Amino acid sequence: MAIERVAYRGKTATELNTVSPADYLKMVKSRQRRSMKRNGIDYKKLLAKVEKYKTKGIDKPIRTQVREAMIIPSWIGLKFAVHNGKEFMPVLITANMLGHRLGEYSYSTKPVRHSAPGIRATRGSKFLAVK
Repeated sequence: MAIERVAYRGKTATELNTVSPADYLKMVKSRQRRSMKRNGIDYKKLLAKVEKYKTKGIDKPIRTQVREAMIIPSWIGLKFAVHNGKEFMPVLITANMLGHRLGEYSYSTKPVRHSAPGIRATRGSKFLAVK
């Protein structure tokens, strides 16, 4: 039985915590690199909020609506509550989430579940085409 080692670009989660932001930028692809360099006001506020939570040792999930924020190595192990348009969904950051965006782990739509026909519909109308 082999133990699976989770790594990002050949580095383990503990090694990634020591990587500087400049070195991490070299590890990501160009699209992620550009979006991190252009980080907006909301992203800067989120980074400041994350640093505040880490320095004070707060264990609560970090609530955010910045779905386009790129996940960075210093966030590994943190809990986020990402807004999906209706509610805040819990997201635990792991090493294999690096380079992705927070919004990818908080779905904004649910799968459609069709069941019985509507009110005043016949039983056979359930199987008719819409058009």
